[in-house]
Amino acid sequence: MNQQGKKAFSIPLLLAALSLTVFALIALSISDNQIHRFDDNLIGWIQGMEAPGMTKRMQVFTWIGSGLPVIIITIISMVVLYLFLGHRRELLFLAAVIAGSTLLNTLLKLAFQRARPTIHRIIEASGYSFPSGHSMAAFSLYGGLAFLIWKHIPTAAGRVIMIIVSAAFILTIGMSRIYLGVHYPSDIAGGYFLSGSWLAICIWFYQRYVERLTLLHSKPLT
Repeated sequence: MNQQGKKAFSIPLLLAALSLTVFALIALSISDNQIHRFDDNLIGWIQGMEAPGMTKRMQVFTWIGSGLPVIIITIISMVVLYLFLGHRRELLFLAAVIAGSTLLNTLLKLAFQRARPTIHRIIEASGYSFPSGHSMAAFSLYGGLAFLIWKHIPTAAGRVIMIIVSAAFILTIGMSRIYLGVHYPSDIAGGYFLSGSWLAICIWFYQRYVERLTLLHSKPLT
């Protein structure tokens, strides 16, 4: 592997380490009750935008980030990757990203057992609060799809539009959970950074796998 290739491989690991460090700091702040002022101020600002039309839009986005829609979008994406594009490696990558993110969320919610907010809930939600499953699912799904689609978009403008659309879905799904009163902002941020770390690790392994396949196929037959 040349120097440029080594640098490309090191970037995902660096991003994974940074994201995991931020997640750990958020988790420690929650354990020490140091983040309540940040949560309260941001909740007040976001819920201050409450209006009937806004509530309907936030309910739509929170539904998009829930279990069934995420499963449907993932399956459709995998079918397109496999049947129409013939990308079996990308299919396995996306499956690993989503499955791993879901498992991490389940285990860490059981570990932290943070109760959900109790003030001004617009909808009801069960289970623990930290880290947010919606924010993790959104970041994993749309971040993973953005990574896979990136190389298939030939223009810089197209790539910028894709990043903006992906980021808009990720951020709005997270915001909807705060607006509807079922998550603290630190739940959402923790979910973003944890799933970001997991996504970066998956990208690193995927790139290593592709590099090895490329080297294997480039070797002359003896």
